[in-house]
Amino acid sequence: MRKLFAHLLILACCATQVKAQSAYDSVHVSIKKFMTEQHVPGFATCIVKDGKIVWSKAYGQADIAKERAMSIDGIMNIGSVSKTFTTTAAMQLWEKGLIDLNADVSIYLGFKVRNPKYPDKPITVFQILTHTSSVIDSKAYEESYACGDPTQSLDNWIRSILTPDGSLYNNGDTYANWSPGDKRQYSNVAFGLLGLIVEKVARQPFNLYCKENIFQPLGMYKTGWLLSEVDTSNYIRPYAYITAESRKEYMAFGRLFPNESEFKVGTYIPVCLYSFPNYPDGLVRTSVRDLSFFMTALLNGGELNGKRILKKETIDKMFTSQLEGYQAQGLTWRTSEFEGKHSKVKLWGHSGLDPGIQTFMFFNRENKTGVITFQNSPADGIPKIVGELYEAATISDTQ
Repeated sequence: MRKLFAHLLILACCATQVKAQSAYDSVHVSIKKFMTEQHVPGFATCIVKDGKIVWSKAYGQADIAKERAMSIDGIMNIGSVSKTFTTTAAMQLWEKGLIDLNADVSIYLGFKVRNPKYPDKPITVFQILTHTSSVIDSKAYEESYACGDPTQSLDNWIRSILTPDGSLYNNGDTYANWSPGDKRQYSNVAFGLLGLIVEKVARQPFNLYCKENIFQPLGMYKTGWLLSEVDTSNYIRPYAYITAESRKEYMAFGRLFPNESEFKVGTYIPVCLYSFPNYPDGLVRTSVRDLSFFMTALLNGGELNGKRILKKETIDKMFTSQLEGYQAQGLTWRTSEFEGKHSKVKLWGHSGLDPGIQTFMFFNRENKTGVITFQNSPADGIPKIVGELYEAATISDTQ
């Protein structure tokens, strides 16, 4: 009887492993199809479960000209997923009592930041974290993208765009027509402002604060905000695939394309390694593997390998709905629904999109399972892939 029970147990275990592997095989097919149909040259992904990477895969090329393969260790700018690091930095200072989420941001800056249409209504850190600050993205923000590292300091940039005597103030067009706190509108510029608050309160450059208090404690040694901080020889080259529809849009960013004269439909055009002075909103440069350490720490309640970056109570606060009219919004983090082949699930996380790149990092805090995806050309359809990856990761849990 014991031998029979042991045999049945082995068969059940093998069946579960086969089914789980079959799910990964299925999503592998979906990814290859997605890349072909959407013209994505390189794609890298991993699944984190119970504190470690349990599955990872890289497809296609990180650099077409050099025929360098995509890898989960390649470096890439991750777009707005970066906002979650800026939020972590701000919440670390909040834990120490150095930042009040409901105070006027001006008290931390040494200069006043106010929506000129509502001069008596202060802007707060809480409003930045929930995209309700009334600070919006003006044309100057889009035009600030340029090849190489920023040539303007974060302090000078924020002053130039948000204060009346700034060279890019333009009659306050970086402020909305509605009062701070009254409406939600996604804002990149507001997170540059948040990064400057961290810089002022911590009394050190924002990028160095993050390196010392987030990246290094988590073992994210390949990660940085600036090109000068990372190994560019291992950089995943961003690309634009030119279609009749996208050609005009990409040409607006022509300064980022060394070969802009070759904007031919049906071709991949490499994007330069670019930046912008508002960098705390979107310029973390990292790998899939390094980013998995950050996600693991969040799923562990703020700790990884004995190093704590946030208290569990702070993590819980960030992942709690903050707005009555928009239940998906936490403190920067948000919930989104993803659909796999057989089920739907609501996950916490953030995505990133910039010229030549697209990223997703979403997870379930209850079962400590999450998905990270990197691709070096933006494309439609990735939420479906994330849903399938998550489904494959959890299929063995239901057996």
